[in-house]
Amino acid sequence: MARIVVVGAGVGGLATAARLAATGHQVTVFERADTVGGKLGRYAHDTPAGSFHFDTGPSLLTLPEVFHDLFEATGAKLDEYLDLVPLDPIVRHVFPGDGPALDSCADPVEFATRIGAAFGDRAAADWQRLWRRAARVWNASSRDILRRTVDSPRDLASLAWRVGDLAAIAPGRTLRGLGRRHLSDPRLRMMLDRYATYTGADPRRAPAALVAVPYAELAFGGWYLRGGLGTLADALLTRCLDLGVVVQTDATVTRIDATGGRVHGVRLAGVTAPVPADVVVANVDALTVYRDLLPHPRRLAGLTDRSLAGFVLLLGVSGSTGLAHHNVFFPRDYDAEFDAIFGDPGRGVRARPAADPTVFVTVADDPMVRPAGHEAWFVLVNAPRQGTAAGAVDWRRPGLADAYADRILDVLARRGMDVRDRLLFREVRTPADLDAATGAPGGAIYGTAGGLLRPANRGPANGLWLVGGSTHPGGGLPMVTLSAQIVADEIGPAW
Repeated sequence: MARIVVVGAGVGGLATAARLAATGHQVTVFERADTVGGKLGRYAHDTPAGSFHFDTGPSLLTLPEVFHDLFEATGAKLDEYLDLVPLDPIVRHVFPGDGPALDSCADPVEFATRIGAAFGDRAAADWQRLWRRAARVWNASSRDILRRTVDSPRDLASLAWRVGDLAAIAPGRTLRGLGRRHLSDPRLRMMLDRYATYTGADPRRAPAALVAVPYAELAFGGWYLRGGLGTLADALLTRCLDLGVVVQTDATVTRIDATGGRVHGVRLAGVTAPVPADVVVANVDALTVYRDLLPHPRRLAGLTDRSLAGFVLLLGVSGSTGLAHHNVFFPRDYDAEFDAIFGDPGRGVRARPAADPTVFVTVADDPMVRPAGHEAWFVLVNAPRQGTAAGAVDWRRPGLADAYADRILDVLARRGMDVRDRLLFREVRTPADLDAATGAPGGAIYGTAGGLLRPANRGPANGLWLVGGSTHPGGGLPMVTLSAQIVADEIGPAW
């Protein structure tokens, strides 16, 4: 039996702790915040009309089998803890102009039919060809990458890729290039581009292999958890406590002790004595690990290309708007949005809030999260990270957040969804707020910008492991949960 310390009680940390405790290890989790869940945050707002409840992080659960596997591995059933609700549409896509919206769904034949009805038979045929390619990329990724450690580019190069896999993955091609090659309709190209943002990347630079992301969402379905996705954190905490895991909140780890090339424990703020450990699992951003907790210049050097962040409005809306659960309102010029968010430091062009951004609106039809006759809106736009460098924006600058919130509401009004006179309240969350609440450097949602190679799960010291969205295999709830499985399998059972 090993003494294991998990740093951070996000989904990755809790999932790892539960798996390790179920195999006989002694596990303690230290969390800097006063609650668990990490980026799977929640916010409640009381009004005379009643209480509104918001998920402030992920709003969609995909690959449900990953979570079924997690609970079964810890001796439980997912359905005993969580109420999964399938979504149709998964996402409603609203494009510029007066054309029809497009509702995605988990039935590929039905989705192709919807594309044909909205955009014509050629567009449907284009999508079906891209879908077959995406299936090959997904199958290769799922088989060879997502459930095993990938510690270096050599690991990827050494995989026994089939010739067809390599052709589908198209090394060197971008997701934007793949869309232009396969999709003739600009609206479908726009829809495909959006999936690069799932990994925090610019579609013009993101690898074509990210076509596996829409495949995973549309092949296996999108799900909502009744009561909000934050209930996943509650369920994981319960599993941990039932398995004997010690979970301490308001406990900040300031350093990982690893003299002599192996882990010895951690140090806590305000505590003189170190906490001994045979193994440390860090569920914090890899940048934080290698900059602050265990300084390592070589590994830190590859973490400067940060992902995009998010600017969020939490709105209490009176009445019903008829929106789907997830809605995306696209701009006329998608490239202008990415030019603004990422900037071009090489040419002296600073990042800035996009003037006419894509707006993502989540409205859960769930009486557990809003009063009768009202809606709780989670509004998200892509945004530069917090900071003062050329690729960031200082969101703490007085007046900026409120002014940009006004602009987002104006943008929604221009796109046919004006709720400015129906607001009971609004709350603003900037990348600076996410940084402060979760320790995500700059509020970058996914750590480094998306690609096939993320920081390794295996740390530079014997007994150090990394899990979470900033590490392999990537961001998003299922990938974070798979990172926990990879690490727990590598550590192995106590017996």
